[in-house]
Amino acid sequence: MRTAIYGAGSLGTILGAFITKNGGQVDLVNRNKAHVEALQKEGAKVIGTMNFTQKVTAYTPNEMNGLYDVIFLMTKQQHNTEVVTSIKEFLAPSGVIVTLQNGIPELQIADIVGENRVLGCTVAWGATLKEPGVCELTSAPDSLTFSLGSLTPGEHPLLPKVKELLQMMGPVELDANFIGTRWSKLLINSAFSGMSAVLGCTFGEAAKDRASRKIVQALIKECIDVCAAGGIKIEPVQGKDIVKLLDYSNPVKKAISNFIIPIAIRKHALLRASMLQDLEKGKLTEVDAINGVVSAFGRKVGCPTPMNDKVVEIVHRIEKGELKPQFANLKLF
Repeated sequence: MRTAIYGAGSLGTILGAFITKNGGQVDLVNRNKAHVEALQKEGAKVIGTMNFTQKVTAYTPNEMNGLYDVIFLMTKQQHNTEVVTSIKEFLAPSGVIVTLQNGIPELQIADIVGENRVLGCTVAWGATLKEPGVCELTSAPDSLTFSLGSLTPGEHPLLPKVKELLQMMGPVELDANFIGTRWSKLLINSAFSGMSAVLGCTFGEAAKDRASRKIVQALIKECIDVCAAGGIKIEPVQGKDIVKLLDYSNPVKKAISNFIIPIAIRKHALLRASMLQDLEKGKLTEVDAINGVVSAFGRKVGCPTPMNDKVVEIVHRIEKGELKPQFANLKLF
């Protein structure tokens, strides 16, 4: 079995380091030449909540050759049409693309390679690329979990192999209701990644500040409401029923929900959203594939999403240079 991680940035590098460290075979592919050269010369250096250095195999995309049975896709979703079309030629006839991207990218990928060649995976941990070859793990070691699923009914023939690879890093849950799992991750990303990008802060800082926490809570509520309107059952995250914990219909439950938010995110308090990292590098973000998906589905099912709409608006204004990621942006809500 040949395996690649395409788009091996912060998360992909750490995943690749764990798989290689525990005896798996995986090629790390990234178009950042300096990062690839550092990986080739020094190995993958993991810092933060865990510390180790692991020798890995790394290439740039133009150095790829042969066919892969499993390609983990970890690039930005806005480039999927171009990227998936280009890597399709490296996918074995019975191979599968496993997308670990944000949002709900499986349908778009399936349009290019076919439903039976796509698996979806959500990642419940975060990381930051500090410098070429050096990645900071920002989530607690006991929260390195994955949820894995398929668009098609029945078990995909490569599902056990993919699960085996991911388990070299952490626990893997197989989800029959994978769209519900996607929405549970989207709920977290829209609320915490969205506010991290808007405010220029960590997840923990967005949850700690009282004014920011109210908006985080409203973003979560909008996700819950649009899923309820659309008949989608949001799945638990790491064993926690986030709807039961954070939904509310009266002032008392709303106060309890608000109190729980910093506790619920404490294992990921140091995480800085990839959207914020993109903004700091002057790049465009995935906001349309995160908060924008919530807004679009809300329009489809007739459920207003003013807070998610505002996050999309603010992040696009930051991309244009009209605003900066800062707590002063709270007044825009």
